[in-house]
Amino acid sequence: MQQLLAITLLTWKAALRFRLFLVVAVLLLASVVGLPILIKDDGTARGFTQILLTYTLSTITGLLGLSTLWLACGTLARDIEECQMQMVAVKPIARWQIWLGKWLGIMSLNAALLAISGASIFVLLQWRANRLPADEQKILRNEIMVARGSATVDKQEKEIEEKTDELLKERLRKTPVTKADLNEVRKQLREQVKAEYQVVPPGYSRVWQINLGMAKNSLRDRPLQLRVKFNSADKSPSGTFDGVWRLGIPRKTEAWQSEVMSLAPDTFHEFEIPANLFDENGTLTITFLNPNNTSLLFPIEDGMEVLYRQGGFGTNFIRGLGIVFCWMGVLAALGLAAASFLSFPVAAFVALGVLTLVACSGTMANAVSEGGLGGYNAEKGGHTNLPIDVVALPVFKGILFVINLAKEFSPIDSLSTGRMISWEQLGKAFGQIVIVLGGLLAVIGILVFNRRELATAQGTQ
Repeated sequence: MQQLLAITLLTWKAALRFRLFLVVAVLLLASVVGLPILIKDDGTARGFTQILLTYTLSTITGLLGLSTLWLACGTLARDIEECQMQMVAVKPIARWQIWLGKWLGIMSLNAALLAISGASIFVLLQWRANRLPADEQKILRNEIMVARGSATVDKQEKEIEEKTDELLKERLRKTPVTKADLNEVRKQLREQVKAEYQVVPPGYSRVWQINLGMAKNSLRDRPLQLRVKFNSADKSPSGTFDGVWRLGIPRKTEAWQSEVMSLAPDTFHEFEIPANLFDENGTLTITFLNPNNTSLLFPIEDGMEVLYRQGGFGTNFIRGLGIVFCWMGVLAALGLAAASFLSFPVAAFVALGVLTLVACSGTMANAVSEGGLGGYNAEKGGHTNLPIDVVALPVFKGILFVINLAKEFSPIDSLSTGRMISWEQLGKAFGQIVIVLGGLLAVIGILVFNRRELATAQGTQ
């Protein structure tokens, strides 16, 4: 432990000597204070949150991530290039301790910087919130500056898959298709089946049931929020569509019906609903009446959701910063792993290249879902197969699996919408991001660093 602390202290001294800590701290504070000044909110709770939480936290995460990569690549690679590592390596300290001590030094720097910037955001958020109108302050306290749990409708994946398979068998009996086009045909049939569970035809109503689970025991006499989103193939002159909501079951639970609501498509809407509308099993029945002349589609994935208070904002904010800290851990491991066998400029280039690859994960996911890089050819009525698909698709799947271990968590989105970030989620993030991804990079970096000839790397014999 003494050796690790010594290397950690040397990393701190290097960061202070080159004024990296001071420069990054100033940039982070400038982002926290400067963005709300440069970008004015619209006076609403959601606009206020967009500036003070979403933009500032995203900027801080980006700045801290780049500085972490830069320091991780530089602190090890420059020590080797300037022959300082040779002096450390001959002392009674193992190379894995040098590597791990560097990582601990970088992470302790990140902890200090994240604490400073996080505290600044929290204080500024509380101060600026008092300047909003009273009704917007109420929305802010009830929907954003809170930790809310959620319950959604059953995705009915099993029923959709079974019905899709039945339709596919019937289709193949009538019209055989080639093996190459089989996946595309099944995909189209699945979308047709999903539409039956999502579409509300004009003049009709649709019923959803949401089970609140064990949360029902603590939600009696407490109002809830309903979060909805729908799509429409047609446009209305006003840009909105009318709808009536009914919640609860008359004579079985308390019931409530809304006035005619005018809602815009392709966006989320939240509104408060009265307490005690669910039955003794915790099931909330929701009915939507569509009085429009066009069908409305409520996506199964995120079209209907019930939100309820589970905790306070402060602790939730700390847990969100904890997930950001986990991201910094894997970036520090990435930079040190690259610097273990590359010079400083090349290590930085490789690390940034990996980040670019992560940014392109959407393209890879699209190629995997479509079954190839060629995409669907409408003229030929099938998928265009390329020879490279044999190699590219398995590689893409492997890369996406690794990337999704870290991208699964989105603390900024959760904080800006008042979602609960549980201790379980934080623990899972630490396990997947730091232990699994960071540990894999650490093993690779330490093994390479142990085998590296330090003197030969400098061109000496």
